[in-house]
Amino acid sequence: MTPTIPERGLKIGEAARVLGVETYVLRFWETQFPFLKPKHTRTKHRFYQERDVAVLRVIKRLLHDEGFTIAGANKHIKEFGIDALMTGKPAAKHAAAAPSPESVAPAEVSAGDGNARRVLNEVRRDLETIHKILED
Repeated sequence: MTPTIPERGLKIGEAARVLGVETYVLRFWETQFPFLKPKHTRTKHRFYQERDVAVLRVIKRLLHDEGFTIAGANKHIKEFGIDALMTGKPAAKHAAAAPSPESVAPAEVSAGDGNARRVLNEVRRDLETIHKILED
């Protein structure tokens, strides 16, 4: 359930609560993602509009759920476009370049496009743990 965003927008604390992150995270993301530009009042208070919150949800998903680095998330957003990522649809220029299911390994297909990076990161962590155990 998505809370209704007032016409004035959400203050940074309100937006942080909606997204489940701390306020300093939102301030940091503003410095790292140049397209994230909430409205600022004359007194420098931030107000996040509905689109800003949607953009923040995409950023959070890429960083927290899919395991992208900030640089990787920026590259991914530039590649596919923030609007396409907000709607969950790949950009048209990249949809044609997507591999067919037959050309992708079964493990990759079952992981799904959105979860592939997360799954690979989990496998990597498991392999690193096994490597440490074998070294001891």
